[in-house]
This record gives sequence, C-alpha cells and structure tokens, in this order.
Amino acid sequence: MTPSTSTTSTTTTAGAEPRTVFYACKYTPVELLAGFGSQARLAEADVASFDHADALAHPNLCGYGKGLIERLLAPDVHEVVLVTCCDVIKRCYDVLRRQGKLDFVYLLDLPHKRGEAERRLFRARLAGLAEAYAAYSGETFDVGRALAACKPPVPRTDERVTLLGAHATSALLRTVSRDVGIAVENATCTNRQLLVSPPPQLARMAAAGDCEACEAPAAPGQVDVGRAGGTLDTFLDWYAEALLDQMPCMRMDDVSQRKALRDERGELGVVYHTMKFCDYYGFEYAEATQDGGTPMVKIETDGTSQSAGQLKTRLAAFGETLRGVSRARSAAGERRERGGAKDGASYVLGIDSGSTSTDAVVMDAERNLVATVILPTGAKATEAAARARQEVLERAHLGEEDLALEVSTGYGREAIPGMDASITEITCHARGAHYLMPEVKTVIDIGGQDSKVIHLDEAGDVINFVMNDKCAAGTGRFLEMMARTLEMPLADFCAKGLEWKHDVKISSMCTVFAESEVVSLVANDTPTPDIIHGLDKSVARKTATLAKRVSAEPPYLMTGGVANNEGVVKALEAVLGAPVATHPDSQLCGAIGAALLGLESLA
Repeated sequence: MTPSTSTTSTTTTAGAEPRTVFYACKYTPVELLAGFGSQARLAEADVASFDHADALAHPNLCGYGKGLIERLLAPDVHEVVLVTCCDVIKRCYDVLRRQGKLDFVYLLDLPHKRGEAERRLFRARLAGLAEAYAAYSGETFDVGRALAACKPPVPRTDERVTLLGAHATSALLRTVSRDVGIAVENATCTNRQLLVSPPPQLARMAAAGDCEACEAPAAPGQVDVGRAGGTLDTFLDWYAEALLDQMPCMRMDDVSQRKALRDERGELGVVYHTMKFCDYYGFEYAEATQDGGTPMVKIETDGTSQSAGQLKTRLAAFGETLRGVSRARSAAGERRERGGAKDGASYVLGIDSGSTSTDAVVMDAERNLVATVILPTGAKATEAAARARQEVLERAHLGEEDLALEVSTGYGREAIPGMDASITEITCHARGAHYLMPEVKTVIDIGGQDSKVIHLDEAGDVINFVMNDKCAAGTGRFLEMMARTLEMPLADFCAKGLEWKHDVKISSMCTVFAESEVVSLVANDTPTPDIIHGLDKSVARKTATLAKRVSAEPPYLMTGGVANNEGVVKALEAVLGAPVATHPDSQLCGAIGAALLGLESLA
C-alpha cells in the first residue's frame, strides 16, 4: 500500500494561516499533526448529492463513503489523512489518490486490537505518518504544539440525551438537540477524546524548549524531525497507546467497554444513529434494545443532508416521551388571555392530520367523546383540517369560544393554522390507545403513509417505538396500490382477502417488485383471494419485524386505517402468535390522544 501522495511541498512562515488537514475518524492523530503546526478539521459527509461520487466510485459504496468523497473533493480541501476503520475508507482513499487533486493524502492503517504488539505496530505507523508529513510540509515537530491540542475529556451534563452509533455531523447534532429538546452528548464514532492525560515529562520538555534530549542524535529507527520542543519519540511512546485506547469504535475486536456509554447517571435516553447500508452499529443497537434500561430510539441517515426531514417525527416523539408533554401547559391560559375561549370552557379539540384521512374529536372535561369526524385528506391537508374542525364542532353543537384548547397531531400537524399546540403522533397514539384499551402493552399503528409499533408501560407511557417511514412497504398505501393493481375498490379488496383457500407468498416487500409478483400471479390464474391473503401476510411479516425491535408484548391493539382490514389483523395474529385487538374508534386513536393530552395540560 502506498500511504501518501504529495504534489506540493510547503513551509509555514511566521504569521501565515496554519494548514488544514481533513480527517474522518476519531483515531486520526490530530495532536501529532498539530505538532507540525497544522489544524485538523472533521470532514463531515453531509452533502446535497452524490453526483461526483457516483461517477467516480462503485455504485454499491455506502452513503457515508460517497458523502466523504464528495466532501474531500471540494475546492477547500488540500490535505487529507484517512484511517482504515473500515473497507469503505480504503475505497475512498483509492478514489482520492486516482483523482490526484490533493496536495497530501495519507492512509493510516489502524490495528483492530489493543494489545502490546498492536500498540508497538501503531506507534511505528504513526512515526511513518510523521516522517511523510514532515517531508511534505517542511516543518519540524514541536511537542508543545502537540500537547496544546490534547483536549481533556468533556464532563458529562446531567439531564442529557446521548447520541450513540455512527458518524455524527454538526448538523445532525443540532437536529437531535432541537427536535428532542434536551442537551445532547456526542458519543458517536467521530467524537474523539483521549481518556488519559500526557505524562509530566512531556510538559517539562515543552517548557524547556531546546533541551539536551532534543539535541541528541536520533537513534536507529527513530525519525529525526528536528529539535524544536522535544523529540517525536518521547511523544509517540505515550501517544500511540493513548490514541489506540480511546473508547473503542465498533470496528475494534473488543467493544465491551462501550457499554459504559449507556445507562449512566444523568442520561435520560439514547438516540442511536446508524448509516444506511452499514451493519456495524446496527449490531450494537440490536443488543442494546435487548438490554432494556435507558429509553432508546434509532435514527438512520444516508450521508446526505436530505435525511434530516425524515428524523423530525421520531426525534420529537422521543423528546416528548422523555420530557413529558409540556407544550400545551401554558396554551390554555394564553388562549383565554387573547379572548379565544370563554371562562369555564372545558372542551378540547384534537385533530390528527394524516396522509390519507384527517380525523377530529371533541372531548369534554370528563374525557367523554362528544363528537367525532373522519374525512379524506385530499390534496391539501390544511383545507381538510379546516373542514374536519368545522364539521366536528357542528356535530358537537359548540362554537370556538367553548374550546379551552385545540391540539393537532399527525404529519400535517404543524401546518394547521389556529392550533394551540402540536404533539407527535407517537405520543398521541400511545395515549389514545391507553384510553381505548387500558391494558394494552403494544400499539400497532398502520396508516396510509407509515407504520409504527409502540411499546407501552402499565401507565400508557412510551417505553420504545419504531417507525417504517421511508417507503410504502407494510403501509396502507401499499395495500391501496395492490388493490389498484387488481382493479378492485379497497373495501372489496379487504373483504375478498378473507375468502382465501391456499397460501400464496409474496416474497418482495418493495411495493414496485410486489406489484410485479401480483401481475405474474394473476397471469397464472391464481385466485384473487389467495393473492390478497399473501399481500396481507407480507404486511404482517413486515410489522412483526418492527415489533421485535421494540420487544413488543401482548396485549396488542391495532390502530390506524388498516385496523379496518380484517385480513391484515388475522395475519398479524398468526405471525405474532397472540390476539390483536381492534376498537370501533381505532382510526380516531391519534386525535383522541391529542385531545386527552390537551385535557391533561388543563389540570
């Protein structure tokens, strides 16, 4: 392996801006590079598109690798040091080398064990990098500059959420902090902290300046990097071990130490981040969910800035779960102050703005449903919400002045004008399900656009939840498209599936591929009820996979529009091995939860 390429040799002069070395891994020796007068900058793979990377790299390269290539080929990047934390980094290095646009690019081979032999090997490789960078830059190593770059561990903040897992960009950290609403501790694989402090002799060497040790000739095998501030060898004797013995990433052979990142004092919850098409941190997440303990939610990004919008619902719901519902606490008083409600008003309106239907309920102070309405959302969510609001108030024989609070939920919740508060559908469905069936432990909500499985405790609070919100697989939209393929009204499609005689397996969960399978089955004269039953089972299998990820347990309650599809309910019972209850008001579950949470805030 050729470790580096250098097309330009530069020397930093007095008063000049320090060189910037871009890096991607926490095992990058940024303190060593600082000893040569360079500053390190994290290359954040958070780009708008993969246009260049798709043309330069293999199409199967993961999103993080493509994003990293895009970022490191930007005009402001001239020097790069990569570390072989995974095979993707090697491919990125190959692409960067082949392009030949960088002044300095180096690949540091990282041992994946932390024994004495591996520490010696890593020390030698760090010395090789130092020699290459000294030759490139024309700078000598200064131990004082290196020590100044050694940052002590940041003390943990109480009342925090820990972001665990794969690479976190500053944009992702801001998103998590904003949407969860709690201080975030970055414990992902890009957050580097040396767990030990430099030994006193290094500080003395830095203070002494030109000392006798600095003037001694280099021993065989040592790198002569000049006399300024101390020898490199003394620094590397400590530094190689300190750098390798950080909190391990998931590519290390022994990752048992990572359990200390969970269930610590002051940690309210864990947001676990994985990269699309990368399994390493998925393994740890699966183990962590089995351990129980700290509440946890999983998020996934793909290396582009387009992922952020998909995270908002689950992060906001997770924050509400941790903090309790507080948004509506002051809304009722503010509503009365501005004259929106008369004294003594105790009715609450809840609206669930979904992709397929918009549901509204009015609830009185005794938690009775006064009126309900379900309308198709249509092309404009705001117009559907206005119609639902007007119709439900008419059915309740109430005016706006009779409402103490109006609370919205669902995907369109923040676009509805005039609402006092908006709460995520996770929190609302949990509270609504507990109202409809107090003994429920797991809520299965399959709507038109997504599906969710929510694990509850005895009080109806969320323990954990998981969402499928990235494609139509396993949702009501999937079934609608299959009904269209079979040229049947949805109601007839649902009823016909109950008449099945023979098992038919739809192997693909992708909506497009499943449609092709259905067309083939029709061409082979497969009975329509059998095809529909196969589709119902495919939805059930997808949902059961989600249920396993949150340690779901009976009693089960199914909510959302697909709860009206008896074929899917029966298929779910078969896959889960337990009864799955429904309720006449299952489709209103989100709106009911919104109204209940509003009432609770009035207490």
